Amino acid sequence: MAIYVEAHLRVNLETLWQRTQDPAQHRRWDLRFTEIDHLPCAPGEPQRFRYATRVLPFLTVAGTGVSAGERHRAGGERVSALRFASPHPLSLLARGSGYWRYVPVADGVRFLTGYDYRPRWGRFGALADRLVFRPLMGWATAWSFDRLRLWCERGISPARSLAHAVLELTARALAVATAATVCLWLIRPTGPGDTPPLMAMTGDGPDLLGGVVGPAIALGAFALAAVALLAPPSAGTPAARRCLRTPPARSTVPGLLATLELP
Repeated sequence: MAIYVEAHLRVNLETLWQRTQDPAQHRRWDLRFTEIDHLPCAPGEPQRFRYATRVLPFLTVAGTGVSAGERHRAGGERVSALRFASPHPLSLLARGSGYWRYVPVADGVRFLTGYDYRPRWGRFGALADRLVFRPLMGWATAWSFDRLRLWCERGISPARSLAHAVLELTARALAVATAATVCLWLIRPTGPGDTPPLMAMTGDGPDLLGGVVGPAIALGAFALAAVALLAPPSAGTPAARRCLRTPPARSTVPGLLATLELP
């Protein structure tokens, strides 16, 4: 199944076109790529480009592509199509094709993409792609589109929005870790043969910790973990959930991808 992502950006078309078509600006917001550069080509020839992704500090997976064409449609709509391939043996993505579509609307631009590719590594690659890689690519595309939206609409640079995301993720992880630590402390035995603090009893009834404070602390820890896990991202943090991930009925994804048959 082809990957589809759509975002509504309150920005003028020319600004969006520049920030998506210029490699120097594209690589600033797109989480999928570490490097994007145009390759030399003769006048009139399709534009070729090189892309790369740093998988590990010492490992970069690269590939090349070609812009299959750009079309301007009625109403100011634009479509940019491309094909790409990676000869790197560690790249699950072998070759593919896709497009970017820019649809002007009353208060901005509907910016959407559809792309598909063929994985390598045989049956193992097909299974890894279906279960892990393709969902991850879809998420990374949507997250990057929202990162671009924040840049265009609110002036939050891609570097700054990434910092927001890292800080927010760190805060959530610390909250969950704190809640887990508190819960583990409440249920641990205080010594050989002793009961955990949460269940401690004295005389005929629960003591203050076991009867009142302990359950209150446990409830607070669960509430902290729930908020950390379920609270929506802040307004300045990119979020894939803000993008449409399923083509609407009016979408022309099948038709556009059919015109870009995989090489």
